[in-house]
Amino acid sequence: MSRAELSVRPVRADGPGRQALARFSEAYGTFRWCSCQRWRMTSAEFRASDVPGRVKALEDEVLGGGPIGVLAFAGEEPVGWCSVAPRASYRALARSRVLAPVDDAPVWSLVCFYVPGAWRRRGVTGMLLRGALAYAREQGAAAVETYPAPAPEGGSYSHMGPRGLFEREGFVDVTPPGRKRSVLRHDLRA
Repeated sequence: MSRAELSVRPVRADGPGRQALARFSEAYGTFRWCSCQRWRMTSAEFRASDVPGRVKALEDEVLGGGPIGVLAFAGEEPVGWCSVAPRASYRALARSRVLAPVDDAPVWSLVCFYVPGAWRRRGVTGMLLRGALAYAREQGAAAVETYPAPAPEGGSYSHMGPRGLFEREGFVDVTPPGRKRSVLRHDLRA
């Protein structure tokens, strides 16, 4: 399938994206394991949860109607995920000293990409990023920020995406002096 046949759509409670996200979760155990809860739950909540609980938490968030993220599609088949929502909706991010807010701006945060192996290196991540920015803009966001980790590091940051991807799409470094983890921001009003 060519890039021209790929599309990105937001996941909403009242749309087909909800069912597509459930299919995506069923098909990809690595995604299902976290269900994009590492940053939505506090660290203690995440450690105390299990996979069925995280799956239910994601479903509840979708049903709650707030912004949750976008899916990439090849035809009608979901082939990639990007979590993007107001920073305040990520409880672990709110408590993080490493990723404390850089200012008082009401930013959205992009904290996760998941693209299955068969769809990597086919432009899906870039399409997800552009779709996430368009969705955030449509929802009234003024800026989106992200927190890429250097390549050798991993853990909680491994699915945040590579720095170069964000720089190619116009993100700029707003990391305060002395901060170890990078903060990149894209002004949606520009």
